[in-house]
Amino acid sequence: MRLFVALNLPPPVREALWTVTAPVRNLSLPVRWVRGEGIHVTLKFLGDVEDRREGEFRSALGRAATGAHALPLVLEGFGVFPDFRRPRVIWAGIAPEPALEILQDRVEREFSPLGFPTEARAFRPHVTLGRATRDARPAAFAGLEAALAALVFTETALVDSVDLMQSTLQSGGAVYHVRHRERLP
Repeated sequence: MRLFVALNLPPPVREALWTVTAPVRNLSLPVRWVRGEGIHVTLKFLGDVEDRREGEFRSALGRAATGAHALPLVLEGFGVFPDFRRPRVIWAGIAPEPALEILQDRVEREFSPLGFPTEARAFRPHVTLGRATRDARPAAFAGLEAALAALVFTETALVDSVDLMQSTLQSGGAVYHVRHRERLP
């Protein structure tokens, strides 16, 4: 199964983000968009793993969440990785939040001994909205920067759990399912 660790945003926040980004999705860009119900913040991608290891992952997630509290995440701004000349990921930003960075670091440290090396790049909290298709040409993204700049969205989401998620790839996009949830009081 394909797993990752994530923070799932409350449904009203996901719906609001989905609604405000409709003009960009309507541009007919060569992008696979995340479904509205699947909008989340990834803390650690684990990839394809054996089912029998799920207990280890649940325990690691529990240790990472110990002492953590519900997180107020401020979503604001939009952008792309790596840049507008050749965008690969279209995202919504998350304002710096020390408690989020501490939680993400704890997830990295708990999963590292299980064979998941810590990420070499600095953690850049964001919500992935879509990924460019592999065959996308840079010219196909003309107007994207202006379209994202025109979006106005600032919302605070209180996230009260960290989740072990399963991603099932389907023809219409990935479908996500919570395998295990650790509450953040």
